[in-house]
Amino acid sequence: MQELDPATTALLTVECQNGVVGEESALPALAEEARRSGMLGRVAELVDAARTAGVQVVHAVAERRPDGRGANANARLFRAAGRLPVRQLSGSRAVRVAAPITVADEDLVVRRLHGLSPMAGTDLDALLRNLGVRALVVTGVSSNIAIPNTVFDAVNLGYDVVVPADAIAGVPASCTAEVIRNSLALVATITTAGALLDQWDSAR
Repeated sequence: MQELDPATTALLTVECQNGVVGEESALPALAEEARRSGMLGRVAELVDAARTAGVQVVHAVAERRPDGRGANANARLFRAAGRLPVRQLSGSRAVRVAAPITVADEDLVVRRLHGLSPMAGTDLDALLRNLGVRALVVTGVSSNIAIPNTVFDAVNLGYDVVVPADAIAGVPASCTAEVIRNSLALVATITTAGALLDQWDSAR
């Protein structure tokens, strides 16, 4: 993997929020896989190392209004989400970034009320461009839907995308390896959390 310039790189965490990967998740199978695989801990390590190295950290959070206004209803996934016992309601504990990942004052938090990707119809692209970001490290969940959407959108917008394979998760666990091998590896640089940690440690 080529060296990433901290000044032009951002680390993005996708839907690493209590209501998705926390102990009170609306998606317990996904939350269990995120913990079992060690993904959450690796994302937390990457977030801390990124800040120390001068890499911008951005947290992408999915949420909805209590009345559902503006949310999608054009897919089974969206309709099912509205019936789950834990809902990702704006301002609730469910949409806070999940431990052990931390949020610092210098981090950016981008929230969306619709869609499948934190890049489509949000401020994320404009914020990254204003910061001079050219390379985006994508972490989080899920490898089934949100991660591929994020990667494809970022590539279409001209970013160099890096995916640490052990810092994303999906269900079943085998899905992640298949998505990486057959889709993400064709458009993004695939690496590991350890390789990024080593690189950012040497950049300090």
